Amino acid sequence: MTLRLAVVSAVVLFGLAGCDRAKAPAPPAGTDAAGPPAAGVETGPAPAAAPTPTPTPTPAPDGGAPAFAVLYPGAQVQGAPLSADGAAGPGGLLTFTTDASPDQVVAFYRERAEAAGLRSVTGMNQGEARAYGAAGDRPDGPSLQVVAAPSPEGGTSVHMNWSAGS
Repeated sequence: MTLRLAVVSAVVLFGLAGCDRAKAPAPPAGTDAAGPPAAGVETGPAPAAAPTPTPTPTPAPDGGAPAFAVLYPGAQVQGAPLSADGAAGPGGLLTFTTDASPDQVVAFYRERAEAAGLRSVTGMNQGEARAYGAAGDRPDGPSLQVVAAPSPEGGTSVHMNWSAGS
């Protein structure tokens, strides 16, 4: 399962790395920015809108995360969070588990990203795993990537990385 999560994370990160946010036009209002699914990617039926948890989320453990990268309510952090500061501003990487479904996790982070002014740039469903990516309009702007997949031990394993932008 860890290998599967790592592979899905790598696919999302490489996909986002190839995006040139400076030249990408903003999608018209009311359209899905993720566009059509890539060839060979299982998409299945569109997931029903999952209810967003009502508890107040806590800041990510590294303390410097923006509002769109808070820790999912009730999450249990796995390992030490990683943080860095570079040309694109501060960023971090966090792995955690939760009892919520992958669809609920992605819906939670999509809502927070859009509320912070980020736009959806990546979405992927592969089996029961879900991946989501959002970014600001500038190449060095904020970004968020989330990969959520069922864990063999039960619940959902989540890999989240973010950049606050410069």
